[in-house]
Amino acid sequence: MERSDFSLSVPGDVCAPAGFRAAGLHCGIKKQKPDLALLYSEEPTTTAAAVFTTNRVQAAPVRYCRELMAGGRARAIVVNSGNANACTGAQGMRDAREMASLAAGALSLEPSEVLVASTGIIGVPLRMEPLREGIPRAARELERTGDAAAEAILTTDRFPKTASARVQVGGGTVTIGGMAKGAGMIHPKMATTLGFLTTDARIGAEGLQRALRTAIDRSFNRITVDGETSTNDSVFLLASGAADAPALEGEEALGRFTEALTGVAERLARMVPLDGEGATRLVRVRVEGARSADEARAGAYRVANSLLVKTALRGGDPNWGRVMAALGDAGIEIEEEKTDIWIDDLPLVRNGLGVSGSVEKGRELLQAEDREEAVDLRIALNLGTGEASVWTCDLGEEYVRINVAYN
Repeated sequence: MERSDFSLSVPGDVCAPAGFRAAGLHCGIKKQKPDLALLYSEEPTTTAAAVFTTNRVQAAPVRYCRELMAGGRARAIVVNSGNANACTGAQGMRDAREMASLAAGALSLEPSEVLVASTGIIGVPLRMEPLREGIPRAARELERTGDAAAEAILTTDRFPKTASARVQVGGGTVTIGGMAKGAGMIHPKMATTLGFLTTDARIGAEGLQRALRTAIDRSFNRITVDGETSTNDSVFLLASGAADAPALEGEEALGRFTEALTGVAERLARMVPLDGEGATRLVRVRVEGARSADEARAGAYRVANSLLVKTALRGGDPNWGRVMAALGDAGIEIEEEKTDIWIDDLPLVRNGLGVSGSVEKGRELLQAEDREEAVDLRIALNLGTGEASVWTCDLGEEYVRINVAYN
């Protein structure tokens, strides 16, 4: 399906699809900022899908939700920010279960219908008193907009991240919405952040899970800020089935839906490195001509995570030697004399050698006062047909300032 077959310009957020309500508020986990979000589907037949971090150290909410997702059904998600509830032992699991029970009681659901997510500092027990008061209050404040919820899930983020789309599929129109958070500890070993996607499509749990995995692989698994993977990474997808449209059946309908879902996930995912801790530049690293897609992806990530490349970009310096050095350490096949590198449309390297005058022109491109678009760093290995793109950001002193004092 061509991307023109669906619209990403639809205004809306996680509550854009029919059947969803959300709330966000301050309950006291953080000192002042919103720290509790609740997302709820009014439809009892809502199906659910999820993907989780592959980090071997997993927060209590991740372990709790892995158990719940075996059934492929959920109607609500309760989220706290300011505390990850990770590395908190048996008490952490009890707290995750209590969060689900509190939300279930307030929404007249079964605890097994409530998913839980947390984000924030690791290794500190979760204070439950604020949540015991806040979760019932959030249930009373549910509304048909996700603006407050999108604010409440943030940690070091500078802005909320929301997106929505509408697609004609299966003889009807369905809507997809979402919100995400993330600015640090971003690397693709599953979802890379917390993300919450919704749709009013009528679709079974198996098809929903397939669609989500495909969308995540093309979006949240193609971004990096600092090469660090969180203990809490999770992306959830709820399908209310409330659209005035037939059930999605067959590969063609599922494919069209998956492409639209991917579009929303990509839009959300790219906001994460754009909002990278201390970042000033969004950067796309593209590797083409690799022996395989896997090698292209490995090369792109090695460059995207190179501290030397990222700091050079921060300074507006097109230091292609750092790119070449990173490629040579990526564990992939590379022949120096066949490698070409560009920034935007400016050739920096041809056949492994620097292009005369390109560094000066590259500085002008990167340091232009009116530059707002992403930096496009393209690499051609000229060894095969494999290609991959990764979104990242630059790195500067502000990242260090944020993380030496994070608590």
